[in-house]
Amino acid sequence: MGAKARRAKSPTTRSGSPGSGKAETSSTMNTTEVMRRNIPQAQDSSSEAAAASLMARESFSLDNDPSPKDRDGSSHGFFDLPRQDRRNFGLLVLLYFLQGIPLGLATGSVPFLLKNHMSYGEIGIFSLASYPYSLKLFWSPVVDAVWSPKVGRRKSWILPIQLLSGIGMLWLGSEVEALMATTGKPGGPTVWGFTGWWFFLVLMCATQDIAVDGWALTLLSPANISYASTAQTVGLTAGQFMSYTVFLAFNSPDFANRWIRPIPLDHGVMSLGGYLTFWGWSYILVTLGLFLFKREERTKNEDGIFDVYSSMWKILNLKNIQTIIVVHLIAKIGFQANDAVTSLKLLDKGFGTSNMALTVLIDFPFEIGLGYYAGKWSQQFTPMRLWSWGFAGRLVAALVAQFTVSMFPASGTVTPTYLLMVILQHVFSTFTNTIMFVAVSAFHARIADPTIGGTYMTLLATVCNLGGTFPRFFILRLVDYFTSATCLPNNLDNLTAAQREKIALAGAPLIKEPFSCAVQADKETCLAGGGICEMQRDGYHVVNILCVAIGVVTFVLYIRPKVLQLQALPLRAWRLASGSPVKH
Repeated sequence: MGAKARRAKSPTTRSGSPGSGKAETSSTMNTTEVMRRNIPQAQDSSSEAAAASLMARESFSLDNDPSPKDRDGSSHGFFDLPRQDRRNFGLLVLLYFLQGIPLGLATGSVPFLLKNHMSYGEIGIFSLASYPYSLKLFWSPVVDAVWSPKVGRRKSWILPIQLLSGIGMLWLGSEVEALMATTGKPGGPTVWGFTGWWFFLVLMCATQDIAVDGWALTLLSPANISYASTAQTVGLTAGQFMSYTVFLAFNSPDFANRWIRPIPLDHGVMSLGGYLTFWGWSYILVTLGLFLFKREERTKNEDGIFDVYSSMWKILNLKNIQTIIVVHLIAKIGFQANDAVTSLKLLDKGFGTSNMALTVLIDFPFEIGLGYYAGKWSQQFTPMRLWSWGFAGRLVAALVAQFTVSMFPASGTVTPTYLLMVILQHVFSTFTNTIMFVAVSAFHARIADPTIGGTYMTLLATVCNLGGTFPRFFILRLVDYFTSATCLPNNLDNLTAAQREKIALAGAPLIKEPFSCAVQADKETCLAGGGICEMQRDGYHVVNILCVAIGVVTFVLYIRPKVLQLQALPLRAWRLASGSPVKH
C-alpha cells in the first residue's frame, strides 16, 4: 500500500504462540499477535488523524506515556457487526488460515520429521526457509504500490500468489517423501534444494500477508477495523495449529495406533505428501472462488513507495532506535539452543513424535491463559522490567530443559513421569517466552511515533523477529561441530539372524573399523551396518551452556541496564523531527 495506507496500520495481538483469537482494543494484548509473526495491522482511523486528535488534548505531553485509552478506539460485539463486515471477517480468517498451513509446516512439523534424515547442521540450513516472514518489511512497499486497477489493488497480488502456492504445494506433495528420504544422501538432492521449495512457499505466504493486511483496511468498515486483528489471530493460529500439532499427531504411527486405530500399522493416518496435496487443491479452489465471487472496491493508485522507505531510513537514524536494535539482535542468543534444539534432541533420544504432539497439544491452552495474564502484568508493571524478569526466567528455562534432556530414561522407554516432566518443562519455557514477548510488544506500542505508526511498529517487529531467526542456523551447526561420537563395530557373534537379514536387505556393508558418527548420515550408516554409535560428547549440552553463559553476561552487563535506561526516556526521545532525521 502507499504511505497513507501503510501509516494507517498499527499493531495487533499475540498472547502466546497460538494467540487467543480475541481482540482487546483496550490493552497491550492487541499489540502482540502480529508482532511475533512480524505483521502490522490496522487502526480505527488513519494514524495522522489519530495523532492529531491525541496531540490536541490538553493533557498530551511527550514527557509522559499516553494512557491506554488514548491509544484505542471503541469496539463492538461481533454479532453487532453489519452482515457485510461479518462476511468479510470470515474471508479474512480464511485467507490468514491458508497462510498458516505452509508456515506451520515449515517452522514446526517438517524440522521434526527431518530429524530422522538430516543432521542438526542440515536442519539449520532448512531453518533459512522461514526468513521471508522476518524480512518482508523490505518489499512490502512494492506490494502496496504496484498493482493492476482492472484486477484490484489486493487481488492483483493475492490471486497469482495463492495460485503459485497451490501449484507449488501440489508438486511438493508428489515429491516430498522421496526428497526427505534422499536429501543429502549420495545421488540425492542437496539440502539447499529441498530448503528452496519451502523458502518459496514461505515467501509466497509472506507476500500474500502484506496484501491481505492492506485489504483488511477496506474490507471492514472503519468503526470495526480492529476486528482485522481478531481475524488474523484466529486464522493464522488455526492454520499453524493444524499444520503443527494436528498434522504431527496424525502423521505419527504411534499416536494413530494408540488413540485412533484398533489394529496397529507402521504408518500414520496422514502423510506429508497427502497433506500438501490436499491443501494445494484447496488453495486453487479458494483462489478460483475469490476470482469469481469477490469484487474489490476500486481505489486510486498512490505513489507512496519511496515515502515508506524514507520513513524507515529516518527511524533507523535515531540513536535510541539503534540501541534497541542491538538489544533485539543479541537478546535471544541466551536461549536459542533451547528454542532450536531441545525438542529435536528429545526426538533424537527416542521421545517420539506422538509424545511431542501430545506435549504441544497440552501446552496450547496454557499458552492462551498465560498470554492473557502476561498482558495484564504488562499494564501493572513497566514493560521492560517485566521483560527483564522474563529474560532471567527464560535463561533458567534453558537450564531446566537441558536437565530434562539429560534425565531421558536409559531404557529408551518414555514413562508417564518423564512425559509429565517434559510437559512441565515445555509449559515453563512457554510461560517465560510469552512474558518477554507481550512485554516488549507493549514497549514497542508505547514508543512508536503515531504519525508513522505502521512503519515504526513493523520495523521494530522485524528486528525483534530477526533476533530469534538469524542465530538458529549457527546454533544448529555448532551442535554438530561440538558433538563427538564414534561408530564401534559390533561383535558379529552378537548379531541375531533378524539383524543380519536387515543389514543384508539394506545393502549396507558390515562395520569393521571405527569412524565418527557425529552427524546423522554417518550415524545411519553405522546403525545400518550393525555398528554401535557411542556418544562421547553431546554438542547440545555444550552449545546450550555456552548460550546461557553469553545470555547471562550480556544481560547483566549490557541488556538490562540499557532497556531500563531506554524505558525511562521521555516519548520525545523516540520521535522524528519534521523534515529530516534527528538523532537523540
